[in-house]
Amino acid sequence: MSRSAVSLRGVSRHFGSVKALDAVDLEIAEGEFFAMLGPSGSGKTTCLRLIAGFEQPSAGHIEIFGERVEGVPPYRRNVNTVFQDYALFPHMNVAENVAYSLMLKRVPKAERARTAEAALEMVKLGGYGARRPGQLSGGQRQRVALARAIVNNPRVLLLDEPLGALDLKLRESMQEELKSLQKRLGITFIFVTHDQGEALSMADRVAVFSEGRIRQVGTPETIYRAPNSPFVADFVGSSNVLPPELVETFTGERRWASLRPEAIRVDGGEIGGGERLSGTVVARSYLGPVTRLAIEAAGLRLHAALPSTSALPAEGETVTIMFDRDALHLMESDA
Repeated sequence: MSRSAVSLRGVSRHFGSVKALDAVDLEIAEGEFFAMLGPSGSGKTTCLRLIAGFEQPSAGHIEIFGERVEGVPPYRRNVNTVFQDYALFPHMNVAENVAYSLMLKRVPKAERARTAEAALEMVKLGGYGARRPGQLSGGQRQRVALARAIVNNPRVLLLDEPLGALDLKLRESMQEELKSLQKRLGITFIFVTHDQGEALSMADRVAVFSEGRIRQVGTPETIYRAPNSPFVADFVGSSNVLPPELVETFTGERRWASLRPEAIRVDGGEIGGGERLSGTVVARSYLGPVTRLAIEAAGLRLHAALPSTSALPAEGETVTIMFDRDALHLMESDA
């Protein structure tokens, strides 16, 4: 791994008795696309605000490229932040919005214009400088916000749920553009999201937050295929979480396990080897290429993701679930 761009060591942020962030240790590498993933109130946005300098830690310390930054104001940190609501000035045109920080630094007007246009070219908005934010689509406004953030050549770009206000198709398109932009710039991106799909598709590594703590850090594939706890398994990809007493009947080990929906096969009962459970289909959801079945079995509601081209059982039908034993991932923690 490259050298650390951002380090958190024992960092906490308390608001009275509320522990928004609780003794977090984290290393983010230079040039990494790093995602902070978790539900609302999990601590991920607080963590981002501490790195940005909008909040100060109650305990621990933060380093950005080896320099401690507690007490250092946001404008003196070599980071920039992109917010979900874009925070553009409506009375300024696009070029003026992008060049605003350069104006505050008293950069000459001609140089400001050149630098702003170059930043707009980088986000595929060359020639849009004279427009007002109100004349742009949501995706275009998000690109302007990105251009404004990169115009100062920050070493770390912080993105706080930047795609949350976009519709699904545009959000997917912007995911690809953000990843491409990060590769072209070569700078560290730290991306906060509650959307598992965004984190898995974009990030080099993911930190999963819950209740002010980091539950697991790893590559998207590791987080998805080898969750370390029932919380991570359930939150990332909605895995089936099997309790120890059931897992013991399959593996001989009394531990929690995850079983991904796509690892399950379903039939009316005439199927070959593997582990089996009998259950009843209680819901079907057509999702295009796959159909998701909810099946009541062994006192649990299990989900199977099956190709929509298959002859699938109807709601109310009794089925046999089959999966290979090695599809069960035994977890380290029961939390």
